[in-house]
Amino acid sequence: FLDFVTFYAKNLAVPIRRNVDDPAVLRGKEIFKMAGCVGCHTPKFVTSREAVQEEHRFQLIWPYTDLLLHDMGEGLSDDRPVGSAMGTEWRTPPLWGIGLTELVNGHTNFLHDGRARNLLEAILWHGGEGQKSRDYVIDMSSNDRQDLLVFL
Repeated sequence: FLDFVTFYAKNLAVPIRRNVDDPAVLRGKEIFKMAGCVGCHTPKFVTSREAVQEEHRFQLIWPYTDLLLHDMGEGLSDDRPVGSAMGTEWRTPPLWGIGLTELVNGHTNFLHDGRARNLLEAILWHGGEGQKSRDYVIDMSSNDRQDLLVFL
């Protein structure tokens, strides 16, 4: 039974992208790029041709992360360094499937400690390397901001 559960967990696909032809989603995707969010939330990668599991080899994936540590500023600091990461540094979380958080988890809390009650609050907590993108979102029109959130 454990072998079946392990196989399932290893091969569980990410949620399919939804509403890909929706004009608001397409505008939001462009706004995401213009805001510079792709600097850390890298849209796509191709997996290694040498991946251990054959099913994972040479797959185009859209995780929207670079999986790297970034200084997110004092506002998000927990003053608890881990390894070589300082208290202000956080690994960029994948955004794929984030629009299903409430359905799957029963809440819309985001960030490492759940302090953001929704995606806009999560964006507004960005500081440090994410400050410029956050400021871009603050300065945009409410319609553009709504399209960005629809895309996410």
